[in-house]
Amino acid sequence: MAHAVSTPGTPAGARTGPAGPGRTTPDVLGRKTHLLVKWGMPVATALVYGYWVASVRRHGGPITGTNLLFGFMSALAFVILYFVIRSVGRRLPPEPHAALWGAFAGSALGFIYSGSGVAMFTAILASLLLAGAVTGSLVYHYYTHRDAEEARAAHLAAAARTARPADTSRTARTA
Repeated sequence: MAHAVSTPGTPAGARTGPAGPGRTTPDVLGRKTHLLVKWGMPVATALVYGYWVASVRRHGGPITGTNLLFGFMSALAFVILYFVIRSVGRRLPPEPHAALWGAFAGSALGFIYSGSGVAMFTAILASLLLAGAVTGSLVYHYYTHRDAEEARAAHLAAAARTARPADTSRTARTA
């Protein structure tokens, strides 16, 4: 296993890049990369989703113009809903935020699965199971990260209260 070695002149444990408030790891990607991923990944995911919907709908038959249109319309609906949920979800408390993402994931799966010709009850059951799993996972994620952030903020506040500035002690001795 390889380990990083500090370079001469840098203290052990020094960060390798700029870190914002509350960040514990360095940000190695640039601003443009973050912007590309923020917009590019949902669009790429939507295109894959649209292709998947179109391929399930044609049931192995030939590719037609209406099939392509249906796939692109599904991709468009997916990406629009994704961006709406992402913008609305930031303003919600953790539980409704998680439920919103769970409903989105369950609905997306149910739409694809119902197009395959299975019984509607099976599609609904699979959708509800996925929605419940996503909601539960996100609630757990939000609460564990929130607790960690609160503990980190409390630790930093306690450290700031107990730290004594060195300059004030020198001026007090010389005066």
